[in-house]
Amino acid sequence: MEKRIAIIGIIVEDSSSVEKINALISDYSEYVIGRMGIPYRTSDVNIISLVLDAPTDVTSSLSGKLGMLPGVSSKSVCSKKATNSFHRITE
Repeated sequence: MEKRIAIIGIIVEDSSSVEKINALISDYSEYVIGRMGIPYRTSDVNIISLVLDAPTDVTSSLSGKLGMLPGVSSKSVCSKKATNSFHRITE
């Protein structure tokens, strides 16, 4: 399964969705490289940048699930080049 570096940009306008956002990100934690959250208090929104090393279908799935939450917008962008990292399956 080919993996790519991806960024998901998330805008949170409804703070009641924060718990579900964190749960989704936790569900995909094996692909997460890093996360940065910025509270933009003057506009009453929060901005999250999520960096992944994942197959494109995984990135699309997470971005789509995030975007379906109330008051949450998300968009993703993927690198053109595949990464050399391997997903290790543990039993």
